[in-house]
Amino acid sequence: MSVLLDISQVGMEFPTNDGPFTALRDVNLKIRKGEFVSLIGHSGCGKSTVLNIVAGLHRATSGGVILDGREVTDPGPERAVVFQNHSLLPWLTAYENVELAVRQVFGKTRGKAEQREWIEHNLKLVHMEHAMQKRPGEISGGMKQRVGIARALAMQPKVLLMDEPFGALDALTRAHMQDSLMEIQAELNNTVIMITHDVDEAVLLSDRIVMMTNGPAATIGEVLEVDLERPRHRLELAGDPRYNRLRARVLKFLHERHGGSPRNDSTSKTSTTRAAADEPAVHEAEGVESAA
Repeated sequence: MSVLLDISQVGMEFPTNDGPFTALRDVNLKIRKGEFVSLIGHSGCGKSTVLNIVAGLHRATSGGVILDGREVTDPGPERAVVFQNHSLLPWLTAYENVELAVRQVFGKTRGKAEQREWIEHNLKLVHMEHAMQKRPGEISGGMKQRVGIARALAMQPKVLLMDEPFGALDALTRAHMQDSLMEIQAELNNTVIMITHDVDEAVLLSDRIVMMTNGPAATIGEVLEVDLERPRHRLELAGDPRYNRLRARVLKFLHERHGGSPRNDSTSKTSTTRAAADEPAVHEAEGVESAA
């Protein structure tokens, strides 16, 4: 498969009262079309900074990002972002929240009937066709996140960027969302970059796991190929020695970087919520999760 996204020699500094803070240094990563890549590491390792640079929400201090032959300099609809918080507009229905993105991206190229069919198609893709006319306050957290994913997919992005999209969900809902995401990616063959603190989630979903070193001056410490056939089923993988080998490799890396006992973040409630002091990231964006 050809390289779709090229992150080359990316470095990032943020100004502080004590001088520049180096968040990232020499980050290099090539991502192929249709690949699912997870970024994992301890809080403050620059995961969200990398994602925000790819999204065009930050400009790298050094190096840059090339997407499909063009340099990324600002946000655009070819990169849709799904945040941990769903960012749905509360006064709009599920249908209208997706419609907002579709109108912004395809308003001049598709007729109203075609737009309507496309909105309904994407809501069906995430199993939300039964709640199209419900507002966010009338549906569960998992359902809200499904609508957020539908909105992102409806933009037909070249790259889907996900910043701990299931981190705020309970374990059972999270498992259902992971299964749905695998089904969607199998059908669409879309390119996904996802931040997670959950080791099991990373191994289950990914083609490659990118493990970040601790900050400041964080970089890529190791890239792990996940050589598990698809489709993947969590119950079957539980007893697969390859799955357990991969899982142990990620835990070992995190343990070595943390300097303490290894932890399976998927069983830790606190691991799913990033600390307020984590790397600077633009999470305030509301509405359409990519500015055109």
